[in-house]
Amino acid sequence: MKNVQPALESAVTPEGALAADSLAGLLKAAGDPLRLHILRVLREDSFGVSELCAIFDMRQPALSHHLKVLAGAGLVATRREGNSIFYRRALPGHGGAAGEALLAALFESVDRLVLPAPTLAALDALQRQREENSRAFFRENAHKFREQQDLIARYDQYAGTVAEVLQEAALPGSALALEVGPGDGRFLLELAPRFGEVVALDIEAAMLEQARERAAAAGLDNIRFLHGDTAHPKVDGLGADCVVINMVLHHTPDPGRVLAEVAGSLAPGGVVLVTDLCSHDQGWARENCGDLWLGFDPARLTGWATEAGLDDIASVFLAQRNGFQIQVRLFGRRKDKRTAA
Repeated sequence: MKNVQPALESAVTPEGALAADSLAGLLKAAGDPLRLHILRVLREDSFGVSELCAIFDMRQPALSHHLKVLAGAGLVATRREGNSIFYRRALPGHGGAAGEALLAALFESVDRLVLPAPTLAALDALQRQREENSRAFFRENAHKFREQQDLIARYDQYAGTVAEVLQEAALPGSALALEVGPGDGRFLLELAPRFGEVVALDIEAAMLEQARERAAAAGLDNIRFLHGDTAHPKVDGLGADCVVINMVLHHTPDPGRVLAEVAGSLAPGGVVLVTDLCSHDQGWARENCGDLWLGFDPARLTGWATEAGLDDIASVFLAQRNGFQIQVRLFGRRKDKRTAA
């Protein structure tokens, strides 16, 4: 009885009561099919209220009620961009150790849910609209690409570091490199002398033409220009020793898919070099720079890479005078455990 008494006493302390209330609130908030579907949709993205209304075909007052319940239980977090509020799934750490374990188990179960067909269709339509908005931005602003990019991070502020990381990377060879979204082609001038062939892939013909003109002016004849995205059939199985993605992922609706698709283009032992912004709260970048994401938490990029079968090799973080931070990340194709010896 002496061993049991302290446990009984701790269970009725105010701290114990608060923990129980917190856990009860979490369980109550999760006890609704629609709210579980909302958590599933928020797995790898954040959405505004109007976007969620479109996904679930609901009026805003009704959906806002469910979001308020989820937020009150600590299941979702919010961020404000101008007059809009965006929701994302909360990170673990709610309600102490017991609450954190419960939250992790809840999200693991939620991620196995199959969303209704209408929800999936609406989600796909929204992602395609986001992608079209991004493409339209670059079509309309190709002539001032550098000016728009320089609002946040000038090329010369990170290009040297990217080149150094590439130089130090243990590549399987130097036969082929792929650059996704080369922009006006400046980094192609770094890649072309190092590889036998470089493939420049871009969804926008206007941007690809700028890159082509820059390469021609530099006398480079080992660059192949490919119009399309990473789902292009010529990308899968390409056998690239290196894939470079500079300041592109925050313009794409599904960065995890992009990483998975470029992972499929790698030669054994190949690497993926990603340069992008860390998370920030500058909502004006959406309108002025065509950004779909306000940067990325480094752990989120690592998570997508891991799901794509890539290992985290190296990371460099660069602080900018304007308050933005750039992350330069090197990921490697995971070795097959059956052949790694």
